[in-house]
Amino acid sequence: MRVQRSFKINSLSQSKKALFEWSRGHQHVVWLDSNSHSDKYSSFEACLAVGAHELFDGADELRAFFERENDWLFGYFSYDFKNELEDLSSKNTDSLNFPMMQFFQPDKLIIVADGHLYFNYLERCSNEIQQDYLEIFSGQSQDTYNKQDDPIKIKMRIHKEAYFEKANRFLEHIHRGDIYEANFCQEFYAQDVAIDPWETYWKLNHISEPPFAVFARFDTNYLMCASPERYLKKIGEKVISQPIKGTARRGKNTTEDEKIKEELANDQKERSENIMITDLVRNDLSKSAIKGSVQVEELCKPYTFKQVHQLISTIVSSVPKSKNPLELITETFPMGSMTGAPKISAMKIIEDLEETKRGLYSGAVGYFSPHGNFDFNVVIRSILYNASKRYVSYSVGSAITAKSDPEKEYAECLLKAKAMRTVLEQD
Repeated sequence: MRVQRSFKINSLSQSKKALFEWSRGHQHVVWLDSNSHSDKYSSFEACLAVGAHELFDGADELRAFFERENDWLFGYFSYDFKNELEDLSSKNTDSLNFPMMQFFQPDKLIIVADGHLYFNYLERCSNEIQQDYLEIFSGQSQDTYNKQDDPIKIKMRIHKEAYFEKANRFLEHIHRGDIYEANFCQEFYAQDVAIDPWETYWKLNHISEPPFAVFARFDTNYLMCASPERYLKKIGEKVISQPIKGTARRGKNTTEDEKIKEELANDQKERSENIMITDLVRNDLSKSAIKGSVQVEELCKPYTFKQVHQLISTIVSSVPKSKNPLELITETFPMGSMTGAPKISAMKIIEDLEETKRGLYSGAVGYFSPHGNFDFNVVIRSILYNASKRYVSYSVGSAITAKSDPEKEYAECLLKAKAMRTVLEQD
């Protein structure tokens, strides 16, 4: 049982900042922020889940929870959850060592929506609502992190020449007909560093202000995520997926910006990338969908963010009321935009040619609600940090298709990496 109370917000930005800073005092944290992006599938402005009443690190544990209880769960599926779903493996370098998946039932959940803070506390700690509300706005956060004294030196896991060699090997697979498209990712990292995860996230989010931003803490493991991409959402009997494929830089002025956006919308190579993944997502959704319900609501629609323009498609379907929410994840995971087509073949080739185990990168973070609904993003444009190992990492990727030019794909990766690099080098 949860006890609910609401408080009116005077300043949205100040309230969100105060709430986020207050999370420093907790070992398990998930902060979701829409950055005021609103569309017909939006649920709230932001929310904060803290305190682990129960912890889960396996799919069987999640299934058992859903059978016995109707409550909130927050957490993530790493990319390597795919190995539980298909005959796949991940044996590449992994210096972060995050668990494959982690969820928690929060003691305390605070939702920011409609000009209010909605406190949803488990009954056992409901007597702390008033005290927590006063503490949040007292401005006294618990900052236990020391700043990095020396500049962070970012290293590349794959250097430029090796990137071109690997990109050409992907193209060989495409020309042989093994795959049509694959998302090729590379890691950037720094060793023996200490960062303030809260400050790092705040800076990263300020640069990008994306609709699916996440800060997550699981003990000494941290995610600072500025994702623009939704993986999968369920609202009642409706399921929504919004893959991104197609990226272009922002212009220096309005005229140049509009020109770049129009060129992206009409770029045949970028459109073909997006359409291939849209077809893959349609196929994934059809596994559970009521016959004839899978529809493409938007195809290759250009969206503008602070750093880049992106092509986004929106695919929806209807599912039976009895459909288990976890099954929808297992039937569609991981997001097609981060794998390629055909999906299984692409994932095998990705494993062979990439240097790093993806881990949480290109996985999904989000929540399950008490009513069987859920919403998960795609973990991209993200910094990952293992505080106990003093290791920080971010990865970027681009889609390789028959029309790909490795030079341009490499440049796209650097464009996507810019925000993370900027934040870490300033930290």
